[in-house]
Amino acid sequence: MQAIVFYEFGGPEVLKFEERPALTVSPGQALVKVVAAGVNFIDVYQRMGWYKVPLPAIPGGEGAGVVEAIGPGVTGVQPGDRVAWLGGAGCYATHALVPGEKLVVLPESLSFEQGAAAMVQGITAHVLAHVTYPLKPGDRCLVHAAAGGVGLLLCQIAKQAGAFVIGTVSAEEKAQLAHAAGADETIIYTQQDFLAEVKRITGGAGVNVVYDSVGKDTFDRSLESLAPLGTLVSFGQSSGFPAPLDIQRLGGMKSAFVTRPSVFAYMRERAKYLEYANAVLGMIAAGQLELRIERTYPLAQAAAAQIALAERRTSGKVLLIP
Repeated sequence: MQAIVFYEFGGPEVLKFEERPALTVSPGQALVKVVAAGVNFIDVYQRMGWYKVPLPAIPGGEGAGVVEAIGPGVTGVQPGDRVAWLGGAGCYATHALVPGEKLVVLPESLSFEQGAAAMVQGITAHVLAHVTYPLKPGDRCLVHAAAGGVGLLLCQIAKQAGAFVIGTVSAEEKAQLAHAAGADETIIYTQQDFLAEVKRITGGAGVNVVYDSVGKDTFDRSLESLAPLGTLVSFGQSSGFPAPLDIQRLGGMKSAFVTRPSVFAYMRERAKYLEYANAVLGMIAAGQLELRIERTYPLAQAAAAQIALAERRTSGKVLLIP
């Protein structure tokens, strides 16, 4: 098999394209031929050492492919099945060992690329909008990076839930994408102060919830954008980690809530994981949720794929095609 491996934490240059020994299944695992692998910020954070993983490591926890073999105890899939997954490991490779409990059978109408693009960002958007802060008709929400992979899906889901959606983007072309996905208003943060614009758009009322994947650059103003009893959902740090929060800032008349969700915490139970995954895949298959696959790269160009993602030059999903 072939794989991307890193032996030390650091920049994209630590990613090495190598020949590796063939994999052997153990109990509870399936050997999957990877047809498409998702490129996500968590992969970048692990490579940089922000999220520690044992070294050497093969990045990637999301993909789609074909089951080649299953170990004892694996149920629900058989060799030859088309599957997608979130929560595996070593997916930047031609083959990966995936826990059987993380495999979801792909609907026949979906491609492997769609399956790999849907899992991390689709389940994240679904959980954020329906579980972390369950949107209801009339809610006002602010979605940062609204033209990104999660952002475009979150705008669609939020609009379907009846929310008024404000999205922040870096450029006019991304504003058009966010509008097409359901954003009622967009703010080009490179040209406008998003806090001032939120206050203007809402008549000073603020928003009920902010979905913030940016982190350091946006956290403080996201908090200030909230209406009384509003919720700040901080689920990423593409600009770096926010500074420590003084809890006194949440009090007073605003009485705000702040949460730091991880999609994996919501997926601890297989039944919930399958519920969320099948809901997202079903919506895509039914044409109710549109995926945008921005770019695909050969496996050997994983470093270029991570650079494009980390520099926020993409709209939608980035995939590796082994």
